[in-house]
Amino acid sequence: MMKLALPILTIFTLVGCQSIKVPVIDSGQKADFTIAFGSCNKSDLENLLWDDIADANPDVWIWGGDNVYADTDNMDKLRKEYNAQNEVRGYKKLKRSVPVIGTWDDHDYGLNDGGVAFEAKKGSQQQFLDFIGVSKDNPRRSQEGVYASHDYTLAFGKIKVIVLDTRYFRTALTPDTETDKRTKPNDYGQGTVLGETQWKWLENTLQTSEANFNVIVSSIQFLSNEHGFECWGNFPHEVDKLKTLISESRAKGVLFLSGDRHISEFSKTTIEGLDYPIIDFTSSGLTHAYSKFSGEPNPFRVGSVISTESFGLLEFNFLTNTIDFLMVGDEGVVFSKLEQSY
Repeated sequence: MMKLALPILTIFTLVGCQSIKVPVIDSGQKADFTIAFGSCNKSDLENLLWDDIADANPDVWIWGGDNVYADTDNMDKLRKEYNAQNEVRGYKKLKRSVPVIGTWDDHDYGLNDGGVAFEAKKGSQQQFLDFIGVSKDNPRRSQEGVYASHDYTLAFGKIKVIVLDTRYFRTALTPDTETDKRTKPNDYGQGTVLGETQWKWLENTLQTSEANFNVIVSSIQFLSNEHGFECWGNFPHEVDKLKTLISESRAKGVLFLSGDRHISEFSKTTIEGLDYPIIDFTSSGLTHAYSKFSGEPNPFRVGSVISTESFGLLEFNFLTNTIDFLMVGDEGVVFSKLEQSY
C-alpha cells in the first residue's frame, strides 16, 4: 500500500455546492486486493506515473483505452506504437511483477470516434491482444471484439473484472447540429454500444457471477451524459438496458471504470431494486490531461473534476465490504478519494 504523507492525502466532501478539502489519516491498513487503472497514454510524452503505480503495489493493472495513439489502419504503424510503449522503462518494469489486462478505445482501435464500420478492426484486435500479452491460442483471438472477464479468488472472497469492448460493435453516433456539442443522444432504441453477441455474453456473465465485487471496464463513461462527447448516454436505451440487467441479475458490488475524457471524476447514482449505488470512476489521462478544463455538466458527479495527469486506484476490503477509490498523481499525491460500502 502506498505510503502517503498526511498533508497530501485529502478527501473531497460536498458541502452545499462547494467542494472542500478535509485531511484524512492514513491508517496504513493493507487492502485485500488493489486495482490500478488508467487511460489516454502516449509513449512519446513523459511517462511520470509508472513509479507511482508500482509504489501502490497493485494486484493488477487495467488499461482503460487510448493506451497508445496510433489512429491508423496500418498495422505496422500500430505495432510500432505498442512496441514503443512496451519499451517505456517504468511500464516495462511494472509488467515484470504486475499482471496486465484491459480494453481499447478509439485511438488504439485505429479511428477517432470509430465504431463498427472501421475496416481494419480485425487486424487491430490482434495487435491489441499482442500488446496485453494474450496467448495465440486464447479464444479471444478468434472472437469478434476484445471483451473478456477475469476472476480473482482470495481467501476472503472473489472479484470479477468484466472488460467491455465499446468499439467493435458500436453503431453510428448522432452529430449535434443545433449546439456547440459534438454529439447528441440517438433516438431511443436506435443503435447499440455492445452489439447482440457481446450483450448476450454480458448478461450471462453478470447473471452467473458469484463475485463479491463486479468491476465493469468501459472505455467510455457510463453515467456522465451531458458533455456532448462519446458516452453511453448517446444510446439511452442501452443505458436503461444495462441498469435493468444489473438490478435483475442481483450481481453484487457492480461498479464502472472508464477513461477517454482526459479528466478524472467520480459519478454516482442509484438504480431501482439495487441496495447499493452505482459508481463510475473515470481516470484519464496518464500522460496528457485537459489542463484547460473550465467545467461541464454532469448530474451524477461527486466531488471535483481533476484535470491533471493521474491514475485510478481501488482498494478492496472484504471484512468491511468497502472500496476506497483514489485519484493519484505524480509523487503519490492523492487528489481525491471516495469511500463506498457495499
